[in-house]
Amino acid sequence: MPVPTFRSLLSLLLATAATLASAQSALPPAVGQALAAAGIPPAAIAIVVQEAGASRAALNLNASAPMNPASVMKLVTTYAALELLGPAYRWKTEVWTSGALREGVLDGDLVLKGGGDPKLDLESFWVLLRELRGKGLRQIRGDLVLDRGFFAAAAGDPGRFDGDPFRPYNVLPDALLVNYKSLRFQFYPENGAVRIHAEPRPPALQVVNLLRLTEGSCPEGRAFRDLLKATFEPERQRAIFAGQYPLGCGEKDLNVALLAPNDHLAGTMRQLWTELGGAWTGAVREGQARAGARLLYSHDSAPLAEIVRDTNKFSNNILARHLFLTLGAEGATAPGSAQNSAAAVRLWMTAKKIPAPELVMENGSGLSRAERISAAGLAALLQAAWGSPVMPEFIASLPIAGLDGTMRRRLKNDGVTGRAHIKTGLLSDVRTMAGYVLDRAGRRMVVVMLVNHPNAGESQPAMDALLRWIYER
Repeated sequence: MPVPTFRSLLSLLLATAATLASAQSALPPAVGQALAAAGIPPAAIAIVVQEAGASRAALNLNASAPMNPASVMKLVTTYAALELLGPAYRWKTEVWTSGALREGVLDGDLVLKGGGDPKLDLESFWVLLRELRGKGLRQIRGDLVLDRGFFAAAAGDPGRFDGDPFRPYNVLPDALLVNYKSLRFQFYPENGAVRIHAEPRPPALQVVNLLRLTEGSCPEGRAFRDLLKATFEPERQRAIFAGQYPLGCGEKDLNVALLAPNDHLAGTMRQLWTELGGAWTGAVREGQARAGARLLYSHDSAPLAEIVRDTNKFSNNILARHLFLTLGAEGATAPGSAQNSAAAVRLWMTAKKIPAPELVMENGSGLSRAERISAAGLAALLQAAWGSPVMPEFIASLPIAGLDGTMRRRLKNDGVTGRAHIKTGLLSDVRTMAGYVLDRAGRRMVVVMLVNHPNAGESQPAMDALLRWIYER
C-alpha cells in the first residue's frame, strides 16, 4: 500500500475543507426557492445557523458582511442592558420642592427630575401624582420645573426617519418622558355620528371633529389614518379630523405624538392634578432644583427585566432608545449620549469576547439607516447570551413563534409553534430575524438571517422556511 505523500495529504485536506465550506454555505432548498421567488439574490442575505455552545456553524452564508439589522439591533441593546445594569435596575423620577409646604399649600416651585424612565405611562404618572396628594400636597403656587438633565438634549427632527413626526415610534428620547408623549384618540360611532375622546386630555387641547359616518369596511394601518384626513397643529395644540369614518371600523383608536414635550407633560399634569383634587395655576419651564430644595417623593420604574421584555416582544423603539442612553449615563456620567452609549457597548462586547468590529450603533433601536452589524456578530452575541447569568431574562423577552409579540401571527399551528424565540426587524429594503430554535431532537439552535434588498419585504416565506428547516433537520 503506497504511503501518502505530503502533497496528497494536503490535497485531501483542502478538498475536505472545500466540501465542508460548500455544505455550510448551501441554502436549504425551500429557503433558496422562496428567495428566488421573491427575486432576492444570495448576495443580499446573510445567514448563520449554529447549535448553542457549538464552535462550528451548520449553515454560514455571507456571515461577516456588515448589514442593516433593523429592530434586531435591539438584541444588542437589551442584552447589554441586562448585563451592565442588571435585571433589577430601576429608573427614578424624583419630585423636589423649593419653598415652604404648609397645610397642603406649596409656596414655591415643584421640580420633576427625570431619571430616564422609559415607561412613565399615564397610569404610572397618575400614581406619582397621587403619592404627592398622599403626602399632603394640594396647591402649587409656583411653577412646574422640569429637569431633563439625565439625558443629553435630543437633537433632530422626529420625522427625519420617515417624514411622519407624529407617529409614536418616532418620539425622541426624553429623561422626563410621560406616556410616550402620546395622545390616544378614541373613535366611537353612535347616533349617526362619530364621537372622539382623547386620553389624556390636556385642558388646552382642541379636537375639531368634522368626521362623516359612512357605510363600508374598515381599512387597516396607514389607509385608516388617511381616511380620517387628520391634520395636527402642535403649536396650536389642535387636532382636526375632517374625513370619513366607515361603520365597519366600529370602535377604533389612533395614537398620536401631537404636542411639544413641555406642553404634553404640563397638560397631562393639569388634567390629572385637577382630577385628584389639586390646584396649580403656575407656568411650566425647564431647570433644576435650587440649593436647599427638599426631596418630597421618588418614584421607581418597573424593573429593567420587565422593560426589556416589552422592548423585544413588541419591538418598542422608545424603550430601546432609553435603554441605550441609560447605558451611557450610568457607564460614564450624565447626561447620557449616543456616543457614550455606543462606547460602553463596544467595551462590554470586547470584554465578553464578542467579535463585531463592524458594529455601528446610532440609537440602539434599529430605527436607523446607519446602524450595522453582521450575522456572525449577532450569532456570537446570542451564543454569549446563552451562557450568561441573565440568559433566562433575555430569552424570555423574545417573541415566541405563533404565540406572542411580533411573532404571534407567524408559524401558527406549525411544528415550529412555541419552539422558536425570534426577534424580528423590518424597514423598507430590510427584513431580519435572530434568536433561538429548539429543534425536534431537543437541540437549541442559534439562528440569524439578515436581508438587505429592495425586495426584502417579500422574504418572510424564506425566513419561515429556514425556521422549519432548523426544527426538522
